[in-house]
Amino acid sequence: MSGHDMLNIDSDNEDFELNNYSMSDEETYLIQPAERSDRSDYSSQPGCSTSVQVRKMEKSEKATPGFVYILSFFSAIGGFLFGYDTGVVSGAMLLLKDKFKLTSIKEEIIVSVTIGFAFLFALIGGWLNDKFGRKATTILASIVFTIGAGVLAAAYHFWMLVLGRAILGMGIGMASMTVPVYIAECAPVHLRGRLVTLNNLFITGGQCVASVVDGAFSYDKEHGWRWMLGLAAVPSIIQFIGFLFLPESPRWLVANGKSDRARTVLVNIRGTSDIENEMLEIETAVEEDRKEKLEAGSNVFMKILRTPPVRRALFVGCGLQLFQQLSGINTVMYYSATIIKMSGVRSQSDAIWLAAATAGVNFVFTIVALFLVERLGRKKLIMGSLFGVLLSLVVLAVGFQLAAYNSPPVTFTENINDTCHSYRWCEDCIENTDCGFCYNDYGNGVVNGSCMSIDGDDSTHSIDGRCNATTGDEPDLVFAYQYCPTDYSWMGIMGLGIYLMFFAPGMGPMPWTINSEIYPLWARSTGNSLATATNWLSNLVVSMTFLTLTETITKYGTYWLFVGIVILGLVFMGLTLPETRGTKLEEVEMLFEGPLCSCSREPISKSKKQYN
Repeated sequence: MSGHDMLNIDSDNEDFELNNYSMSDEETYLIQPAERSDRSDYSSQPGCSTSVQVRKMEKSEKATPGFVYILSFFSAIGGFLFGYDTGVVSGAMLLLKDKFKLTSIKEEIIVSVTIGFAFLFALIGGWLNDKFGRKATTILASIVFTIGAGVLAAAYHFWMLVLGRAILGMGIGMASMTVPVYIAECAPVHLRGRLVTLNNLFITGGQCVASVVDGAFSYDKEHGWRWMLGLAAVPSIIQFIGFLFLPESPRWLVANGKSDRARTVLVNIRGTSDIENEMLEIETAVEEDRKEKLEAGSNVFMKILRTPPVRRALFVGCGLQLFQQLSGINTVMYYSATIIKMSGVRSQSDAIWLAAATAGVNFVFTIVALFLVERLGRKKLIMGSLFGVLLSLVVLAVGFQLAAYNSPPVTFTENINDTCHSYRWCEDCIENTDCGFCYNDYGNGVVNGSCMSIDGDDSTHSIDGRCNATTGDEPDLVFAYQYCPTDYSWMGIMGLGIYLMFFAPGMGPMPWTINSEIYPLWARSTGNSLATATNWLSNLVVSMTFLTLTETITKYGTYWLFVGIVILGLVFMGLTLPETRGTKLEEVEMLFEGPLCSCSREPISKSKKQYN
């Protein structure tokens, strides 16, 4: 077939074939409208034939210069920092708790302030992207990351920790909005999905590396946390230096009247001077986007609410992000070491290393998602993921409940008259944050258990009695704070592992993927912004309340609550979530034409083949 053969395709026949032309797997073709000034009006008329050009993609268009991978790598460092700074707090918190005498409320503040500022600066980051460009915003984010890491490494007071974590939240918010956009706008068509997914892979990779760093420095009780938190400055400095030499996004340049610079950037990124077709596509897309925004008026949100299919799509998109967070993922990522410690693992270092293993599971099974998303489809991945998450939460709930029901008794009476002394079981004792369980461990179970008051804000020993820091030399004496010795620790660890095995391929990436598909062009930015805001806000609620819930309705009660939420999520997804795999973006809106509970039906119209 020659480079410019012409075909006529009946626009009413959606299941068309390219008759007399075979396309082998080794060949790639571009299908585009023929050059005609009136093609937009003409092609929209029913019963008309649309003239298209089918040409073989040249080798220069399929070739991918290494510069694209370098650009994507330095961009995805922002995702790595996102993952590292949200993951490192899990292990660091165990050391910070002892160093700064943190209460549960203070722990939740340190974790949650990052999420709150990430939410705010995700919204501000959208404006920064439009005003100053993707490159400038990424450079600013890397500077902010470096400052935040420095403040945390030098912290000597609780409020310095809060300030440092807030600064990191600013960087995370900007990076989470900017990096995927920058990669998508610079990547060639045939690699766009893979390179954008690289950012998600770097996020889980950052969480995994953070856990390993936590484990490595967990033995330094005095200054280990400074290394854990401060090392985030290293990748942020690397990203800052790298981005000084990277170009601005071609699409942003065109949108801001800098087409000549955009053309130069495209030539460098693509490794060829044959970029006129792509430049034309970018200029056309920018112009269409500008027209759609003008048509929508100044308040796109109100137009979304007045457009039933888009309103339903927004409801589903926000619901996906809501259930992603309310299923408890960030109680696992932020508090994994704490959960393992609460399940009965005594050693802080052991708890941190076990948390590192669970982060590794999260990273590995995120890779699995890359191979399944186009084979199984979005909805099957999400439903299967939620079923697995439900199973894991049941394991966690049952494990904590068995540990509570088989709690060691208080058998040793010390001549001290206080509230803690009145408890008869370890589980009752540790639920009071002013108390700890003192016992002897000779290798054959708990001996001589007693409930004692902690020494002020210091939870490492009791204020008096045999577990006091200054008295008693009894062998194998242990003071357990907020955990009880139990034979069911393995259930907590197994539950965390199963949770991440199922969450990572489905509920982790799919809400983001689906939200990028279900909105029409004019509502895409606003719809994604509102869904992202839902994610951050629900993330903030969960991270702010988790430890308080475990103290109020018990640890196992908290996980039974998550079980109930996941069941609601399964019902919601089953009734409202359509399958978008194999559906053109222009056809996705049709999935939401009917009542909300009928959205899960098959597409009204779906082409058998799609050509990019």
